[in-house]
Amino acid sequence: MGKPSGFLDYQRKNFTYTKIAERLTTFREFVFTQPENEMRLQGGRCMDCGIPYCHALGCPVYNLIPEWNDLVWRGRWREAYERLELTNNLPEITGRVCPAPCETSCTLSVNTAPVAIKEIELAIIEKAFASGWVVPRPPAVETGKRVAVIGSGPTGLAAAQELRRAGHQVTVFESGLKPGGILRYGIPDFKLEKQVLDRRLDQMSREGVQFETGVDVGEDVSARYVRKKYDAVLLALGAGEPRDLAVPGRGLEGIHFAMDYLTLQNRFLNGECSEHDLVSAKGKTVLVIGGGDTGADCVGTANRQGAKIVHQFEILPRPALWEKEYNPEWPDWPQILRTGSSHEEGVERDWSINTRQFAGRDVRVEQGLFVRVEWKKDERGRFAMTEIPGSEFTLPVDLVLLAMGFLHPRHSRLLEGLQTALDERGNVKTGPGYATSVPGVFAAGDAATGASLVVRAIWHGREAAKDVDRWLRGS
Repeated sequence: MGKPSGFLDYQRKNFTYTKIAERLTTFREFVFTQPENEMRLQGGRCMDCGIPYCHALGCPVYNLIPEWNDLVWRGRWREAYERLELTNNLPEITGRVCPAPCETSCTLSVNTAPVAIKEIELAIIEKAFASGWVVPRPPAVETGKRVAVIGSGPTGLAAAQELRRAGHQVTVFESGLKPGGILRYGIPDFKLEKQVLDRRLDQMSREGVQFETGVDVGEDVSARYVRKKYDAVLLALGAGEPRDLAVPGRGLEGIHFAMDYLTLQNRFLNGECSEHDLVSAKGKTVLVIGGGDTGADCVGTANRQGAKIVHQFEILPRPALWEKEYNPEWPDWPQILRTGSSHEEGVERDWSINTRQFAGRDVRVEQGLFVRVEWKKDERGRFAMTEIPGSEFTLPVDLVLLAMGFLHPRHSRLLEGLQTALDERGNVKTGPGYATSVPGVFAAGDAATGASLVVRAIWHGREAAKDVDRWLRGS
């Protein structure tokens, strides 16, 4: 694949970033691919490795990575796009927000910098849109079957497009004012500008997918109504129930769930609310509790809002520092410290910290009490947390954002009305495949698996569409 000696001849070239001082003044995207001639060289770094771990192990949607790397190297961009479209309905999304497990599995990552797979993916799809290759693909034959997809995040969109292309009438229900789910309301614009999402939604609309927005199924329309009107229902609700922090002072004003905070900012940029409605970090000491992607998004948003200082605490130990280009745990995802673009923009990070309580004057939070912890294996070999005596400390805070992950889908009137069984973690129980305990009702993505990656959500949406299609056709 690529140039036989390309991985020796060419060095990896990463995305180009706008300077920090400039990008903090706006919510616009600030990450850009290299020029086309440079991207061809990057494709040429893909080696004939025999077993493409990037495809077989690293990529949840099983992208044909070596194939489109080779085609890019040869300048055959349209064919590269056609290969990319075979496996991924939303490459313009994953090319922006995926953590790229394909790159940590790249064979080159054994002892050097991996192929710039994520950057090549984004370059392919952006060239495809610019060249007019991304066109509607409506079905040639209609089946007459009707499917309701509830939720318009990555799972719902991928499933809806596949089901529509199979010939079914598809209606996507979204409680927000515009479709996109977490892609529109949860991911900040500086990582994913919404016109990127809108152009894909336009393609889907022209293929015949119907979008019903501002409709909370279970509240605005009943579960019974949806079951009667549609031949099949696919639940693509996401894992919307955030993990809370049960400590004294939790009820004080100024303590918010991270997704509520991010959603308001996105709604403001979308023109759906006024600046008065925002939870603003301007001039405030901000504490983000939780070290994942959602926490990093809060850091980047708070800095753009003009925060005085941003702290980020994580209850788990600090991961190992690793500054080399190769993967120390190849081909697996390495457990190392990751410093993202939002962290580089300004944050005080700390690990192994447990929150004891919050305190404030009147009704607003003003201070947090914390304690340092250590993690040791118990008698069963599992890690357990113990507090370090005398390590208590306080921190003045004006705004606290809880970004500690998500538990399961919200147990709404929709799930109550459908009477779908739940698993021990509170997710919608499925099996075999994506079928729930209710005939004709299916569930996929985070609603069934718990919170995961956007790219895995796309895969589950595609696979669930196959199950729904088989059920509707009887074969």
